[in-house]
Amino acid sequence: MPVNQNEVLEAYAGLEGRGLIAAFARDFKGRVALLSSFGAESSVLLHMLSEVDRNIPVIFLDTLKLFPQTLAYRDKLVRELGLRDIRVVQPNVADIEEQDPAGTLHLSNSDACCNIRKSLPMEKAFQSFDVMISGRKRFHGAARSDLQHIGFDDKRIKIEPLAAFSGLDLRNYMVHHHLPSHPLRLEGYLSIGCVPVSCTSKGGTVDNPREGRWMGQEKTECGIHFTANGKIIRNDQRGVAA
Repeated sequence: MPVNQNEVLEAYAGLEGRGLIAAFARDFKGRVALLSSFGAESSVLLHMLSEVDRNIPVIFLDTLKLFPQTLAYRDKLVRELGLRDIRVVQPNVADIEEQDPAGTLHLSNSDACCNIRKSLPMEKAFQSFDVMISGRKRFHGAARSDLQHIGFDDKRIKIEPLAAFSGLDLRNYMVHHHLPSHPLRLEGYLSIGCVPVSCTSKGGTVDNPREGRWMGQEKTECGIHFTANGKIIRNDQRGVAA
């Protein structure tokens, strides 16, 4: 979708949280969807969405390697928040049969595993949308440390309503709105992805919840937040070319 990036940045400057979602839902009606893992911090963004429009599509990537607690938590949040359009997306069967028939690809090539189980299904699911709502935050560090509220990838606008939220902000929001916690968070998992211990393990802190993801590897992202050419999606409000 060709857009003048500077005009987009100027039009929505200063917005975050619920206000940012509402503005894009209004101006890009029918072309906005939210990507959610229904993980440890997902309830905050999903609650904001529910207050704006419960009919906005929520894309859920079922990698076929998720914790059963995540699937149960998804169902619980959908019921409690009244979300009306949950689109469950799974990896292509042919890709799994060709590249990961034994289900052990994560042990030898975690990037390839994330590609077939997350990146490719996600891209297919978002083909008809011009705006992706994402739940990343700066306090997660690494590639997210300078995250801005609006960014652009090769094909669409990406908004980050919670970019400036801290761990305390998230906790306070959940308490104020009586949002349930992911059951695994209570067991010590502060960031929750796929079941294999090489992907998700207990650990992390309030300031660094993703410490338990891909522990012992240089990997910090699954790849869904990168452009098709492998570069990090640009989220920069300074000097963006049209």
